Order: sequence, then structure tokens, then C-alpha cells
Amino acid sequence: MPHDSAPAPEPVLMQLTVPGKTGAQTLLDGLVRPIGSAPAAAEVLEPDADDEAVSEFLVRIAHGDTGFVARTDSGERALALVAATVAALCGEDIRTALTSPDIDFIKGLKPPAVEALRSVLLAVETADPEAVHSALAVLG
Repeated sequence: MPHDSAPAPEPVLMQLTVPGKTGAQTLLDGLVRPIGSAPAAAEVLEPDADDEAVSEFLVRIAHGDTGFVARTDSGERALALVAATVAALCGEDIRTALTSPDIDFIKGLKPPAVEALRSVLLAVETADPEAVHSALAVLG
């Protein structure tokens, strides 16, 4: 049998990447809902809660099993509540997040962090979805 004296082919370098999850939940997917549409097991953060009550609520619920629903018709308050929930999960200052949401930080959350956030903040229920969607659009 004749011996092939041709040199072996050189390896071809390829850059391999892990494909992104298809269908991964974004922060805003299904977040804003009509009042009364959230899961019955979820606790509700009422719109009249002041910043101190919100902070105490988030400290308690951030690592619980049920998650919560925030109720507000204010887009600004909805944005503050998203930021405060992120702060609670990260061990950051909740009151500061309520008054000065770090939009860039929230926008930079990786998919596992978004999933963690959405497992705690199940929905923002509102009678004014347009205002809430508009305010939260800065996160998308």
C-alpha cells in the first residue's frame, strides 16, 4: 500500500462562543399588568407605602419564596421600586435607590440577575399602564 506523503492539514482556528439563550426573559417582559392580575400568593406593596415602609418590606421579601407585586400609577415610582428591588437583592442602600435610581446599573444586569429580580418583583400593577410603560422604557 502506498504511503501518502502529503502533510497533514493545518488546524483551523475558530472562535467559539456560547449562544445566547433564546427566549430569555427581559426585565420588562410582562412586568406591567392591570390591577388584580398578579398571582394570588404574591404579597402586594401598596402605592401609599412611604420609603421607609418600602425599605422594610424589601429587606424582608428580597430573599423570600413568594415574590411581590408593586401597585402604583406613577411611572416614576415604578422605576424607583425596580431600582430599590435591585438594591435589596444586591445588599445596596434601598433608600438611595428609591430616590436616585441607577439606570445604567439596572440596564447592565446580566440575564441571571434579571431572572433573580423578576422572581422577586413579579409585576407592577397599575391603572395607568401607559405612564408606567413610558417611565420604565429607559430600562429597555
